Amino acid sequence: MTTEAALEYLAPSTLDGASLDLATSGGREAHPYFFEGFVARADQAARGLLAVAEVSRTRYFDAGAATRMKDPVVTSNLTVLRFESFSSCNGVYARLDIDADGFDADRLDWGTTNVDLNERVREALATVGPGEPLRLTVGTDSMGVATLGGSAVERKVPLPERWLRGFAEAQIAQSSMLPVAQLRGARAAAAIRDLPRLRSGARTPWVSLGPGAVRMTSMAGDATPCLVEPRRLATLGRLARWARSLTVYAPPPRNRLAHAGSTESALARQGSAWVLELDGARYTLVVSPEQWRGFSGEGAVLTGLAHVGESDVVLVAQALRGQAELHADDLGDEIGMPGERVRASFAVLGAAGRVGYDLHTGAYFHRDLPYDRSVLSEAQPRLRDAWDLVATGAVTAGAREGEWLVDSAGTRYLVTLAPEADRCLCPWFAKHRGERGPCKHVLAATLTATAQG
Repeated sequence: MTTEAALEYLAPSTLDGASLDLATSGGREAHPYFFEGFVARADQAARGLLAVAEVSRTRYFDAGAATRMKDPVVTSNLTVLRFESFSSCNGVYARLDIDADGFDADRLDWGTTNVDLNERVREALATVGPGEPLRLTVGTDSMGVATLGGSAVERKVPLPERWLRGFAEAQIAQSSMLPVAQLRGARAAAAIRDLPRLRSGARTPWVSLGPGAVRMTSMAGDATPCLVEPRRLATLGRLARWARSLTVYAPPPRNRLAHAGSTESALARQGSAWVLELDGARYTLVVSPEQWRGFSGEGAVLTGLAHVGESDVVLVAQALRGQAELHADDLGDEIGMPGERVRASFAVLGAAGRVGYDLHTGAYFHRDLPYDRSVLSEAQPRLRDAWDLVATGAVTAGAREGEWLVDSAGTRYLVTLAPEADRCLCPWFAKHRGERGPCKHVLAATLTATAQG
């Protein structure tokens, strides 16, 4: 099953002299402008936009496979203008954030659209030099529809389901990360140059960022983030000349879950994030734990979709109004909801692309995209299968508290739901050990346990 959200453009993006017009797909009003103004550091912004676009057009895994190129998504949070994309293989997430002191806006509102960066615009951005003006307009001031030749037509560009799932998983991955290293000045420049040239191996998937040259290592620890296939960081080089610092984020190290009584304690491979501080802007790259693992298939959002009540999600969604910083506890105080339930709702809203996570602020931010819980559930095959298991009465209580028996495809699986970790005796769990979200049996047991209170 393929699910796509169709976005309509009034016209292709154009660049006329120093004015770059990005076509909008709509927003809270019918085809509004939500940003018009000049970018203060035009050459830096142009290279940042090109870096985001380059990621969207690159397949880092299985480079020879056919792919449909997708254009970046742009969001105005009033004080921050954000451009985001995923690589064609979905294993790299890129975002350029331009702060309020990096632009001079004539019109500023909050909104989100898919950006149409066509070839001509990319070529023009590549020629922007230091001190040259660049006027950026997100949206259109006409209800008419026009092409570059002046025809009155509408153009539909799909925002694929895979990107929505990727937004959700990248947001969840980042929210668990902590800063593990910060490099400044010459050290940052050297790391930006050297990192993409490194080669990770089966036994050296971590990178050492200590004094001296960066290098791959087999010694995992709090300060050695996982970095499989370092060339996925290559677009950092586009912005090296403006780099003030490079901050690296990673989740705390953890072992893979044991299976069927095994005491194996192999360290789990996890994603990492690389944030380049620029002049009034930041460029963020988040890479998945393995080169072949796209964010859209991680499955971390499934637990939230199974657990969180629709009334909580709707209440939180109603409080979203373009905020650049969303802190769960603060928003919970505003709407009368515990912070933990707000965080759980953020995970569900993230599955619709409606919230993202900013490592620089340690807070979520709002994207102005539509939300439909039923579509989200249909777009998640494991969750659909779990609902089918529940509907057919395949889930029954086990002999002990927290144990459930799930009949699936002629086999009965024992599921254990526990605060520290959920487990199942199925082949999916044996292979992934909970690292790619819960299996359908755990989800079915969770749905049943939640329904029974």
